[in-house]
Amino acid sequence: MATLSEDMNAYQLTQFIDESIQVKFKDKPILQKSPSCPHSFLWNSKEFTIVKLISSWQDFSRRGRMARNMSTAHTTTASRRGSWGVGRYYFRVLTRSGCIFDLYYDRSPKDSADRMGSWFLLAELDESH
Repeated sequence: MATLSEDMNAYQLTQFIDESIQVKFKDKPILQKSPSCPHSFLWNSKEFTIVKLISSWQDFSRRGRMARNMSTAHTTTASRRGSWGVGRYYFRVLTRSGCIFDLYYDRSPKDSADRMGSWFLLAELDESH
């Protein structure tokens, strides 16, 4: 099985996007703040069905002022497990149309009225040859 760094080098950035998307799941995630790969997503009024999960990874790094509001001991644990409202879940996927995309779920709340995270389409990729 390829490591994440080997997998990352197997693909080349075609287009940086970083736009908000809507996602659909076959089965609703048990833990909404720790989602699995979606079944499809809607971007620019077009639905993309995911046929293969190529890879996935998480980043629980604390950024900005969130990085300064925790003791060192707690920061180490939080960087492994995450903490409320901090972290991203990344998914590299192949769609039915043959496109390869990186998408992510950002756990941070938008505001006090909308405490759930948001989904984003990060980039379109192509396999390196």
